[in-house]
Amino acid sequence: MRKTFPSGLDKERNVVPSAAMAKLQGFEFWRRTLKGARFVVAPMVDQSELAWRLLSRRHGAQLCYTPMLHAQVFVRDANYRRENLYSEVCEEDRPLIAQFCANDPDVFIQAAQLAQDYCDAIDLNLGCPQMIAKRGHYGVYLQDEWELLEKMIRLADAKLSVPITCKIRVFEEVEKTVRYAQMLERAGCQLLTVHGRTKDQKGAVTGIASWEHIKAVRAAVSIPVFANGNIQHLSDVERCIQETGVQGVMSAEGNLHNPALFEGCSPPVWEMAEEYLELVKQHPPCSLSYIRAHLFKLWHHTLQIHQDLREDLAKVKTVNALADVSKQLRLRCQVEISEGREVEEESSVLPFPHWICQPYVRPAPKEPVTNGNSQGSGVKKTTCQKRALEDSDGTADTLSKNKQKKRSRNPNKNFCPEQKPKYIKCEECGNPKGNKCVFNLCRGCCKKKAFKEVADCPSHGLRFKTKAEKQKAQLEVKEQEEQEEEKEEKEQNEEEERRSSASGPAAALSRTASTAEP
Repeated sequence: MRKTFPSGLDKERNVVPSAAMAKLQGFEFWRRTLKGARFVVAPMVDQSELAWRLLSRRHGAQLCYTPMLHAQVFVRDANYRRENLYSEVCEEDRPLIAQFCANDPDVFIQAAQLAQDYCDAIDLNLGCPQMIAKRGHYGVYLQDEWELLEKMIRLADAKLSVPITCKIRVFEEVEKTVRYAQMLERAGCQLLTVHGRTKDQKGAVTGIASWEHIKAVRAAVSIPVFANGNIQHLSDVERCIQETGVQGVMSAEGNLHNPALFEGCSPPVWEMAEEYLELVKQHPPCSLSYIRAHLFKLWHHTLQIHQDLREDLAKVKTVNALADVSKQLRLRCQVEISEGREVEEESSVLPFPHWICQPYVRPAPKEPVTNGNSQGSGVKKTTCQKRALEDSDGTADTLSKNKQKKRSRNPNKNFCPEQKPKYIKCEECGNPKGNKCVFNLCRGCCKKKAFKEVADCPSHGLRFKTKAEKQKAQLEVKEQEEQEEEKEEKEQNEEEERRSSASGPAAALSRTASTAEP
């Protein structure tokens, strides 16, 4: 049964530490704590939440990771801790590894110590290649900072009550990748997941993962190794284990399109969708954006045909409404099956009918074309495609799909950097200032100054002066009312005193007269 905690309560009062026994290491940790897990669900941002992990476990997964957690936010924000880990404690959801991104050893240790009682190990993300990781300086963008990584792993190994693991990407050179893995092992890493792609292999140029790199790492280290990359079917899992010698195989995108991948079957999409939605209802809360993203992945091939329901799935605002759209997709597929309708042209290249869970094969990037002629080598075309799109004049033929969607919503949308408006900078920090700001500042600086000077800035919606005047007026009204009440009370007291003084002599005369009578 899932455990939930009252808001505001921290972990120390509610959880029995998961690492009460002595901390296990290496293969002993893999065999005993992780129960020799071979089928692993990858850490996926906004996608490997509790409901999805439970669905995957029902269909063959033996180990799951949490979504990547930001160590700095995890340390400073109690709500973030509760929403992303503490409220997802569930007996069925074990073994579980919590993954963090971090670039500061002390912050990483603080976050890991706050999380260690809720999981079986802590994983350091050294494989995220996305731009947000580059801006935040974490993930794969730390792979050249060996001294920093060694310090982080050594501290974690020494101070945590659970083992420390790492997930990495490979270098171009096999030898450097092997040295990298050996350095992490020496520092104290107890299990290593190797994604067989470099940091540049992402998006349209994802390409094929190198199992040769993974095999070389497995042969060079004495800790368990998981492989990641090129996993679309159960047969790929078995082949990867056989060819590389790894202890387990991790799946991310393959799992998102077919949660029953590790069972070796491809069920109808609606079965997985309905089971997932039922788990969402059993284990609330679950962000609507997570649910919508999962349904888009599961129904991906069908939504290429039923575009109207694709629009509905993108617009609805409740879980029940998402379930209704999924039900409509199921009914349409069942009608196609009952009528024996031919497979639509959109899905004719698929190995199974579009309503069956199956892998999504990323299309190869299009070659940039200038004046009808392709230029440059194939490699250069692939790597330079994004730059070509950015430098284009914004015509529909050269825009990416994402920009075309934005253009469809706003026909006047401008994508040319040279034609974008230039913003006047804030006098304090250099960020764009508010166009009508009374202080000529950005909102952050304006808020500080308006608060300090008790002033208003209508353009930024700041009303410190107005609120202060309103509070002053309310206080004056309250004081006036209190004075009037005191005056009325004083007058009543004086009136009572006059009446009592006037009635005093008359009462005395009455008593004298009554005693004088015979």
